[in-house]
Amino acid sequence: MSGFIYLASQSPRRRQLLEQLGVAHELLLPDAQEDAESLEAVLRNEAPATYVQRVTGLKLDAALARMKRRGLPVAPVLCSDTTVALGRNIYGKPEDAKDAQRMLGELAGSTHRVLTAVAIQKGRTRVAALSESRVTFAPMSPAVIKAYVASGEPMGKAGAYAVQGAAAAFISHLSGSYSGIMGLPMFETAQLLKALGVLNALGLMKK
Repeated sequence: MSGFIYLASQSPRRRQLLEQLGVAHELLLPDAQEDAESLEAVLRNEAPATYVQRVTGLKLDAALARMKRRGLPVAPVLCSDTTVALGRNIYGKPEDAKDAQRMLGELAGSTHRVLTAVAIQKGRTRVAALSESRVTFAPMSPAVIKAYVASGEPMGKAGAYAVQGAAAAFISHLSGSYSGIMGLPMFETAQLLKALGVLNALGLMKK
């Protein structure tokens, strides 16, 4: 096969954004025996930007090994990871509803950063980029936070919210990359794909 890439992500939002770019892709998801969650462990005193780029690199390494192990047709592999940061505090995916309420309580009424790293490898060449955006939440009462968490939307999301979902009602300002906050910065991703010769100058998929 030609003219496609592997997306090593279970996020439907990343699939949607790649489709918006017109990039043909196949999913390259972890095997049941892979401990994918362990790759997201935070190291002691690790800065948010360092963390998200390191984790993305680890996920890409694992995906490349997966492609080889399965004997799949060789194609570029894309990985991405998103984290939310308030100062140096890293907010990953909430463990449960209580953890989601804690995160949102700390983010409410303040401005935080959303960092999304992208890494793509084609053959022996690896390219990477980091997108940084800022999101300001209006003050949120405990009752509002509890109701939002009860909707189930925060689960599985970095920082316990989805910018494209009901959380938009709480966001008073944002700057940077909206698609990056969703999980895949489209400008940076397109630039990386162009650098690897996957997209042409017009941003169209090469056959």
